[in-house]
Amino acid sequence: MSGFTRFGEFYPYYLSEHSNRICRRLHFIGSSLVLAVVVLVLLTGQLRWLWLMPLVGYGCAWIGHYVFEKNRPATFKHPLYSLLGDWVMYGQMLRGKVSF
Repeated sequence: MSGFTRFGEFYPYYLSEHSNRICRRLHFIGSSLVLAVVVLVLLTGQLRWLWLMPLVGYGCAWIGHYVFEKNRPATFKHPLYSLLGDWVMYGQMLRGKVSF
């Protein structure tokens, strides 16, 4: 699917690509690790740890997609909407609107 003109159009598609519970959990773990890296950098002042952000974030998510969801991550066709979708889904998981 392509041709999304607004995030509101994209997000239902994004959620449909995350129907597997383990995939969603891996996204949540990856996003939490990204936040942990941000905290580490802020506490230590050492920017050299920033390279871990895409590794832990995308690493966990892509394992979820390729191994459990059996689909290709939306990141490749919709990188900005997909990144925003990751954080919207993360917030919704924290609030119980999207199940773990």
